[in-house]
Amino acid sequence: MTDERKPDHPIDPIFAERWSARSLTGETMPESDILSMFEAARWAHSAANRQPWRFSYALRGDAGFERYVDFLDDGNREWAHKAAAVVIVMARRQTRPADGTAPRPIGTRAFDAGCAVQSFTLQAAMLGYIAHPMAGILPDRIRAGLGVAEEDYDIEAAIAVGRLAPRDELPERFREREKKSPRLPISETAFRGGFKG
Repeated sequence: MTDERKPDHPIDPIFAERWSARSLTGETMPESDILSMFEAARWAHSAANRQPWRFSYALRGDAGFERYVDFLDDGNREWAHKAAAVVIVMARRQTRPADGTAPRPIGTRAFDAGCAVQSFTLQAAMLGYIAHPMAGILPDRIRAGLGVAEEDYDIEAAIAVGRLAPRDELPERFREREKKSPRLPISETAFRGGFKG
């Protein structure tokens, strides 16, 4: 397997060039850059315009940065401690009607939050950053550390953001995996006029 990705159909290069590397330089980043990423996320698709995604973040150099690194599982902490920012992604579970009616579950909350994360990661790539979403997080530690009520929000993921470093700067066990991963062909994921499970 090589690091090269070759789309089968015409797309903007950013879609194939964006990838979730682990080797990061440990450089800091200006807050204006991450705010641009959040701005891109702001305009993501949202069912009924509910915008259930929420982000909590720390930048390298912030007093609380190490606490955000500690929200990650052991494997992700091994490399993500060199990120310029760690972002926690949450999704609001219910509506909050202004008219006093009972809250209703937001059934598309994970889908909407995923759309926001995709916008975030693409904007990061356009700015020359790696944005690596992670499922390997510690939700109970995040809830306790940030005061996030389980009845109000799902903890969806974390994102490590930073500049790309050479793969040989990673712990050895990650180096072989530090390459752009392939994707299934469209013939296995999109079916005209029917479905093949």
